[in-house]
Amino acid sequence: MSRTRGTWNTKGVWAAGAALAAVLVLTAYSLLAGGDGGADAPAKSGASASPGASGAASPAPTYAAPADWTEPERWTALPRGQRTDDRGSQVGFPRTVEGAAAMAAAANSTRIEGEQSTTDEQLRIYHSYAGKADKSAQAAERVELEAGQTDKTLAQEMGVSSGQPLPSGAYVRGHVVGYKVIKKSADEVSVWLLGRVVQKNGETQKEESSYTRTLLGVQWQDGDWKLTADAIRRAQQDIAGEAQPPMVAPGDAEFNAGGWTAIREAS
Repeated sequence: MSRTRGTWNTKGVWAAGAALAAVLVLTAYSLLAGGDGGADAPAKSGASASPGASGAASPAPTYAAPADWTEPERWTALPRGQRTDDRGSQVGFPRTVEGAAAMAAAANSTRIEGEQSTTDEQLRIYHSYAGKADKSAQAAERVELEAGQTDKTLAQEMGVSSGQPLPSGAYVRGHVVGYKVIKKSADEVSVWLLGRVVQKNGETQKEESSYTRTLLGVQWQDGDWKLTADAIRRAQQDIAGEAQPPMVAPGDAEFNAGGWTAIREAS
């Protein structure tokens, strides 16, 4: 992973486009009634972030990588799901803390490029990972509407008409590189997720990147871990008044000080 140093909108910096963090957390926070737990999307200098609950999802406004690599003190290879569902999502995670973290990470991993839109990805995540009690026509509509707004933003940033495929070589990809457990039990786990999102607006464009910090709660339901509004609300209550872990790459000394566990690819 790159450890380039810099500040947003200056030479050598990876500046986050307005849609980057949003693609990771639209589904989970659309489950919260009335949008009261919405995610904060990263914004370029001078742009305002979308309204959201403190501790939901937020970008690193500045990030300076360390001069030397500091080995993460905690590593884990999160388990894979036992199977792939009809929407292409990994499901069937083990009933362990690591299994809960793996499911949360899977629900925060996205790949948008070509004809695959934010709306496609968010509806996939919603149908694959939302708890049964949180599924409704209204919730699905919220996911679709909010994802559609992100697609419009991406289309504008990439210079194509809304509803058209992204330009050749353009993409937005997000994956989780670390996590920190907040609270755990046999039936519910809350975690901070440290994500990296990259965006490229075309073949000849530079790749831009941002680190994000996302708060999630998951519950064990019907033999698998699921995203639920109740678990997310409890997670928000559990971290109220506490310092949030820093958004830094594995290899930064602050990664260890913040209590993050780095994620290795499972074999």
